[in-house]
Amino acid sequence: MTTLRPAVLLDRDGTINVDRHYLSDPAQMELLPGAAEGLKRFAAMGYALVVVTNQSGIARGYFDAARLEEIHARLTELLAAEGVALDGIYVCPHGPGDGCACRKPLPGLALAAAADLGLDLGKSVVIGDKAADVGLGRAIGAKAAILVRTGYGAHQEAEANADFTADTLDEAALWLAGEREA
Repeated sequence: MTTLRPAVLLDRDGTINVDRHYLSDPAQMELLPGAAEGLKRFAAMGYALVVVTNQSGIARGYFDAARLEEIHARLTELLAAEGVALDGIYVCPHGPGDGCACRKPLPGLALAAAADLGLDLGKSVVIGDKAADVGLGRAIGAKAAILVRTGYGAHQEAEANADFTADTLDEAALWLAGEREA
């Protein structure tokens, strides 16, 4: 019997990297302050690190899947330079009206990651800068749904109804470490 592991399911834009409004140039990929530190803390606690990101820029024609791969290669490179390795990146390429099952807050991306990577979603945490990210946490029965104030988070605090709101990913990791010790 395989033991399932917990994950931190992370939004990308505005959570790990600076939100560039449909980021389409790998050269514009820039990590947010505290992102790499937080990711290292999560990994040290035994969490898989999985990006789950809505990328409707593909459906809108702003960039294609090949360009998105280049952007993710740049993200992976920047994180590796900080000693961080992602376990996976899952993308919804659809637009808001496409009726897919993967666009957050729907659970499709998380379910795919769980199946591929052997994740226990009930012991996992979802972190992002939008109410949709918190909604994903609720949809999968995650242990916690955390809103970060980076990106759009400062403007979505009231509607998000998160379990915790942090200024950075590092602050979120510190909070989670305290929860795990309780």
